[in-house]
Amino acid sequence: MTDSNLPPTGRDSLTDDLRWRGLIQDSTDPEELTTLLDGPAATFYVGFDPTAPSLHVGHLMQVATARRLQLVGHRPLLLVGGATGQIGDPKESAERTLNSPEVVAGWVQRIRDQLAPFVSYTGDNAARLVNNLDWTGEMSVVEFLRDVGKHFPVNRMLAREVVRARLETGISFTEFSYQLLQSHDFFELHRRYGCQLQFGGSDQWGNITAGVDYVRRRGLGPVQAFTTPLVTKSDGAKFGKTEGGAVWLDPEMTSPYAFYQFWVNVDDRDVSRYLRYFSFRSRAELEALEKETAERPAARAAQRALAEELTTLVHGEREMAQVVAASQALFGRGSLTELSAATLRSALAEAGLVHLDELPDVAGLLKESGLVSGLKEARRVITEGGAYVNNTRVTEVDAVVSPADLLHGRYLVLRRGKRSFAGVELRK
Repeated sequence: MTDSNLPPTGRDSLTDDLRWRGLIQDSTDPEELTTLLDGPAATFYVGFDPTAPSLHVGHLMQVATARRLQLVGHRPLLLVGGATGQIGDPKESAERTLNSPEVVAGWVQRIRDQLAPFVSYTGDNAARLVNNLDWTGEMSVVEFLRDVGKHFPVNRMLAREVVRARLETGISFTEFSYQLLQSHDFFELHRRYGCQLQFGGSDQWGNITAGVDYVRRRGLGPVQAFTTPLVTKSDGAKFGKTEGGAVWLDPEMTSPYAFYQFWVNVDDRDVSRYLRYFSFRSRAELEALEKETAERPAARAAQRALAEELTTLVHGEREMAQVVAASQALFGRGSLTELSAATLRSALAEAGLVHLDELPDVAGLLKESGLVSGLKEARRVITEGGAYVNNTRVTEVDAVVSPADLLHGRYLVLRRGKRSFAGVELRK
């Protein structure tokens, strides 16, 4: 049932805010959902399967929504799928590659650690991290078939769009059974913790509603559910992907600088929608940013606000300060020497980092970095005053750098003009 056309429920209610932000796409019962969300503290859950060593920006929709519900008093159960992560939700394209239980267990712990900063684990509505392997791993095959499988009509399972898409090419019983495992999670969380609500991405609607029905068939409930929309991009590209691959929350997989740049580079057509999805600023603040973007798009105020808020949320204030300092320093508006080696390297890697065994003269460095096409052009740029090493203008065409010029003993920042820069790393 679609929620988008429902009237407001009250001026400052959680439900009104979620609808204004576009965060409720479908729900099992809009009126009951409104009563639940705008009423006394309720327990809810959202799940994350460990299919990689890290969450990525596509997961931020669910993480931010969980944080949003907790901020008004509801109690989060953050489920990391130690069991379902070993199975994998069916994809329309092909069967998933199964990872070993040991690999999945390692990823479970990493994802649990990544979720920790987004919610509070203290107070009356403290968040709780749960793992569905705790109850699924204890079940025998006979128990699973008798106690769980008995409640799932196969004709309904076959009607799932992703299952229909796989019928001709083939789908294993393993992936076909995923819906039963996710549904059983809702039952167990309701039974153990009084969980009344589940939400997830709109691609999970079939699994989520199956869970609501399963809880009812087991004689418990009522429970509610809603889905958030899938995050899309106006240019048709997949959200959360760059030329370098996925944008991860783990700083070892995507640096804080690259994470920040991903949000700074968001299309003007998308930034207002992303601010509503991910930001915790007030409606008035977001509407002011939307207006400023419409009037002065070149200033990219909305993109910077989004990038700063999310980088701080994911990586902390200290890393955010380093990222901003790097963004300014690379263009000559700050000190390069104050940047940590890790931040400097990640920033240069985004711009283009070349590795050299020895250092040629400055003209050669400009050529090797790709800032110019050849030595003749490099010398002309130097003569015209457009060449910089570590933000210092180079005026001599035969200028050389010394080991003392290397930042952190191995890096150089080259710049041509005001906006084109590259990095050099001396191999050791």
